Amino acid sequence: MYAIVEIAGQQFKVEEGQVHFVHRLEANEGDKLSFEKVLLVDNEGSVTVGTPTVSGTAVSATVLSHEKGDKVIVFKKKRRKGYKKKNGHRQSFTKIQIDTIGAANAPMAAAAPSKEVKADDLRKIEGIGPKIAGLLNNAGIYSFSDLASQSEEALKEILTNAGGIYGSKNPSTWAAQSEMAANGKWDELKVLQDKLDGGVAK
Repeated sequence: MYAIVEIAGQQFKVEEGQVHFVHRLEANEGDKLSFEKVLLVDNEGSVTVGTPTVSGTAVSATVLSHEKGDKVIVFKKKRRKGYKKKNGHRQSFTKIQIDTIGAANAPMAAAAPSKEVKADDLRKIEGIGPKIAGLLNNAGIYSFSDLASQSEEALKEILTNAGGIYGSKNPSTWAAQSEMAANGKWDELKVLQDKLDGGVAK
């Protein structure tokens, strides 16, 4: 069982017993914390997606220590100008241990019903790798049907917002591929994918 939870503005995939380093929290060592911004829960293959959070669910954790990360050196220099500037930075972190993933203030049975979805392996779509599949999951796209219903503009926006090399990806064929996969047309999908490279026609 695992959950996707937002802690101090960051999203983490957590399991009971795991140790994580998060941005510095206003808490003392040994304090018990509860995080209620749970975005997704996977209970032995049964995926529950929040809208936007999973109602009645929380992740409890214990603060182990406050630590600092490795020093990062920022050095600036302008040639022939006699300008040099050197700064160092160490990010503050809080080390926490995940205790439980469960109900928050109320039993799970009494919680408002959440959306149950069937998760497909989006990596079967030519042009989608593990990183992009994760971006799509974070945007609430888990199945071939979900992906098939998305417009090219919506997919491009998800990629662009992720920054880096993702914005250069071309999702123009993803919806068509996903529709074939959702309908079980694997032979037709294979023929189409043989003509693609990175999701784009060769």
